[in-house]
Amino acid sequence: MKPEPVAEESPFKGQTGLRRIWNAFSYSLSGLRAASLNEDAFRQECLLAAVLIPLALLLPVPGVGRALMIGSMLLVLIVELINSAIEAAIDRISLDRHRLSKRAKDIGSAAVLIALINVLTTWTLVLF
Repeated sequence: MKPEPVAEESPFKGQTGLRRIWNAFSYSLSGLRAASLNEDAFRQECLLAAVLIPLALLLPVPGVGRALMIGSMLLVLIVELINSAIEAAIDRISLDRHRLSKRAKDIGSAAVLIALINVLTTWTLVLF
């Protein structure tokens, strides 16, 4: 018995090889541009990263400590991008107030808060 062909998940899937890599890179740049233009929190965290990352490179700390300091800051940007995507998707579905929409947005915000606490904790432990 022959297995049935699997339907594509999305009409946007299907590119392979270098074309897929180029498309993914292009979509990523579009996402960074959209976050920079539309998300105040992302811009603020980018400014924080623009200060802390060079500072981490200049401070006399071991390489592992430096990597942890920079990685913790990059994690904030990653979590903020995911949080912004969650918020945009919720708003796309409906602008009406709903307890599940609020819960999703609050959980995303909590993830950003934890990432920021991680920066503070990591930097404190590495420096002191």
